[in-house]
Amino acid sequence: MNFLRKIVRPKTKDDEEFYYDLKTLLNFKPVQLNHYKRAFIHRSLKMTDSKGKPINYERLEFLGDAILGSVIASFLYKEAPRGNEGYLTQMRSKVVSRENLNKLGKELDLIRFVKSNINQNQVGENIHGNIFEALVGAIYLDRGYNYCHQFIYDQVIIPYVDLQKLENKISSYKGFIIEWCQKTKRKYLFESYEDTGKQAQKHFSVVVFIDGQKIAKGRATSKKKAEEMAAKRVYYAFQKEINNS
Repeated sequence: MNFLRKIVRPKTKDDEEFYYDLKTLLNFKPVQLNHYKRAFIHRSLKMTDSKGKPINYERLEFLGDAILGSVIASFLYKEAPRGNEGYLTQMRSKVVSRENLNKLGKELDLIRFVKSNINQNQVGENIHGNIFEALVGAIYLDRGYNYCHQFIYDQVIIPYVDLQKLENKISSYKGFIIEWCQKTKRKYLFESYEDTGKQAQKHFSVVVFIDGQKIAKGRATSKKKAEEMAAKRVYYAFQKEINNS
């Protein structure tokens, strides 16, 4: 397929524009553009190769996720010599949280490269983080681990990784509220239900009860997001008590 042919130098106007955009973004010269092109193909295009295998960014996303995790793990191992396994795992999860990866993808404006049959406003928030991971996977296949390592340091570790701030960051408000309730012997309940209303896209609402009293509600396009939203509101409602407990 011409769209994914192996090239060392751009041979069309579109390839040339893509090449120079990537070069500016990555701070090094991409060699095989086919890897990077694949990193921005959404599954909605239903592209396949000559053997009928799907062509999209999902396999690169898997690869990039593993590489990103390994680079962050190595950094934390060196920078937090007193951290035990649990601490290191928790800190890595905070660095590579979906929220952080989505933010990275947005700031790099990676969505401009995506080819899809779905309107950009309808593909979902997580696409930004997904294609960031896919880009890391493409860098690995094109230039190897050292280039990935430098890219992750430049784009993730240097601007975002502050161990002291990360220690105080709550990675899951739901988990935090549950742990706090258990610690203070309070009864809690997360009650969820579909709440689509007149909207075409499915929505969920979650109501949180503490000791039988309704404290907060969250509404989002997934149950998990609605739970986090509601739990975050519970956190702020009880912040003084939480800080003193």
